[in-house]
Amino acid sequence: MFCTPGLNCHSCPAAAVSCPVGALQLFFGGVSHAAGLYAAGFLLACGAATGRLACGYVCPMGFLQDLLYKIKTPKKITRMKFARYLKYFVLAVFVVVLPLFALNDLSGLGEPWFCKYICPSGTILGALPLLAANDFLRGMAGAIFIFKASLAACFTGASVFVYRFFCRAFCPLGAFYSLFNGAALVRMRCDKSVCDSCGDCAAACKLKIEPFKAPNAAECIRCGDCAASCAKKALALKISGTK
Repeated sequence: MFCTPGLNCHSCPAAAVSCPVGALQLFFGGVSHAAGLYAAGFLLACGAATGRLACGYVCPMGFLQDLLYKIKTPKKITRMKFARYLKYFVLAVFVVVLPLFALNDLSGLGEPWFCKYICPSGTILGALPLLAANDFLRGMAGAIFIFKASLAACFTGASVFVYRFFCRAFCPLGAFYSLFNGAALVRMRCDKSVCDSCGDCAAACKLKIEPFKAPNAAECIRCGDCAASCAKKALALKISGTK
């Protein structure tokens, strides 16, 4: 099964592609080295090519949060100065360290900790449809499912008020892609010869980035809102090395 660039649970009944985070955990847990190497190479290629572009246009969890944010409620516009670093902790601990070192006594293998205990995409797109369609599985749902469902409810509820709350604070895939934003082949470029630093792009950015100062900030998901707001057309996605 091929990977998708976004956070897509392959346990979803309609899933035709696999989640790269899930495949990486299988690799670190010792279950499937071939799948893990493929997933790592795939993620490196995606990150090097486009940075966090997949977060803005491909990830189903990101799309769901975009829809939730459209609900008419008071919004909290915040930089999330400290909370945004949590996703790097989740990537390091739950995707790499725990699957690698916290091994099952019987099998000697690691577990997919992020998928099992945190991932809201797995709960919303995978577990809920499966439980809705199967009486037997509903009867087996226990404490772990209740915990994950509660966590998913918190993430989705927060996303109504804070733009892409889960992406910004907890998503390990976003953390991985963000490492490439400043050096990706496709990146945002600000033409300083026409930019007058008016700040319209910063006002349009729901992630509280200042694109005229840092067009390729780690939090940028390449949504294009800043470019659309620029009267001078100073901002645009460009391939590195082209004019």
